[in-house]
Amino acid sequence: MESRPLDALNQARNQRVIVELKNNKQLVGKLVSFDIHINVVLDECEERVDGEMKRKLGTVFIRGDTIILLSME
Repeated sequence: MESRPLDALNQARNQRVIVELKNNKQLVGKLVSFDIHINVVLDECEERVDGEMKRKLGTVFIRGDTIILLSME
């Protein structure tokens, strides 16, 4: 069975994910939705710095072209 990137994102839906951005920020939250451009919406999102929670952001929209890594927590 062939697996595509969007299939992997579908499996991660409603799971907690780690998103690393080009500006070296790391966001952690529940993946709510995404589109073909890998724009994502995270719920219960928090920003982490050096592995420690810096601030709670709630629901966020992240542009796909700012993401360098998206991983299940």
